[in-house]
Amino acid sequence: MRHLSLGLGFCLALSAAASEYGGRLEGFDYPHPVSIFTLESQGQTLEMAYMDVTPKEPNGDTVVLLHGKNFCAATWEATIDALGEAGYRVVAVDQIGFCKSSKPEHYQFSLHQLAANTRALLAHLDIQRSHVLGHSMGGMLAARYALMYPQATNGLLMVNPIGLEDWQAMGVPWRSIDDWFAREKQTSADSIRSYQRDIYFNGEWKPEYDRWVDMLAGMYAGPDGERVAWNQALTSDMVFTQPVVHEFPNIRVSTTLFIGQRDRTAIGRDLTPEPLKSRLGNYPELGQRAVRSIPFSTLVSFDELGHSPQVEAPERFHNALLAILRR
Repeated sequence: MRHLSLGLGFCLALSAAASEYGGRLEGFDYPHPVSIFTLESQGQTLEMAYMDVTPKEPNGDTVVLLHGKNFCAATWEATIDALGEAGYRVVAVDQIGFCKSSKPEHYQFSLHQLAANTRALLAHLDIQRSHVLGHSMGGMLAARYALMYPQATNGLLMVNPIGLEDWQAMGVPWRSIDDWFAREKQTSADSIRSYQRDIYFNGEWKPEYDRWVDMLAGMYAGPDGERVAWNQALTSDMVFTQPVVHEFPNIRVSTTLFIGQRDRTAIGRDLTPEPLKSRLGNYPELGQRAVRSIPFSTLVSFDELGHSPQVEAPERFHNALLAILRR
C-alpha cells in the first residue's frame, strides 16, 4: 500500500505539472469575473478579455493594469485586491494575442495598436481618465498609451518595464519571426521556470510562482499551442523592433518607475556575444537613466527584488504603489 500511495502521488504530481489549457486559457480560472469586449480591428472581429473590479467604497479613481509578455491579467491578482481595498476601480486587460483574448492568425502587432485597443475598451466602459500601470512589456505599452493619450492618463506607472534600452541600436542581432516561432514552439513549464528563476528572480524560486508557470505552459501544451506560439512570435518581434525609450522626453504626464534592482531582462540576450551581453538589462542603471529622460518622473527602487516585485514581495510593492497614487 505504501508503494501504491507513492506511485499515485507521483502520477498526480505529473498531472499537475502537465496542465493543458485552451488557446484562450479555457480551464484556467481568473480571480474575478471575466468580460469580453468585441472590436473590429484590421478587417476582423476580435475579442478582448478583461476584469472590471469595482471596490466596495469607491474613491472615484480607476487604475488600468497592463500585463507583461510572459504574464496575464490574472497575474495582477494581489494588486487588484490591494487597489480595490484602497477604493480604486481596477480594469485588468488581456491584450489581443494573449491569455483569454483572441489570437488572430494574421495581425500587425504594434504598441500603437494595442494602446488604441485599450483606449477603445476604456471608452466602451465610459472611463475618460485613469492611472495606467504596466509591467514588463506592459510598461512599454503603458508608455506608448501615455504618449498617445495624455489627456486620458492621470498618471503613468511602470514596473520593471522592458525596453528601457534599444537592443537593436546597441547591436543585439535581429531574429526573424520564423525563428521566434521555432523558439516559442519549444516552450515548456521547465523552460519557463528556468528562464524566470535565472532572469526574473536572480536564481531564487518560491512555490507560489508555479501557478503562473502552469498558466503559461498550459496554453503551449494545449490543443491550440501552435497558435499561441505564433502570436507570441509576432509580439516578440513587436517588442524588439518598436522601442519607446527614445520618446521618453515627450511624456507629459506624471510618471513613476518601480524598479527591482536584481532584474536582468533583455530581449535577444541569448543571441548576443560578449562583451555586449553582460551590459544588457542593467536595471539599476536603466532606471536612473529613464528618470533623467522623463519629465515629472520619480524612481522607486527595490534593492533585493527582481523583475516582478508585485509577485515577489506584494505587500512591500503595494505599499509603495498606494503611496504614489495617494500623493
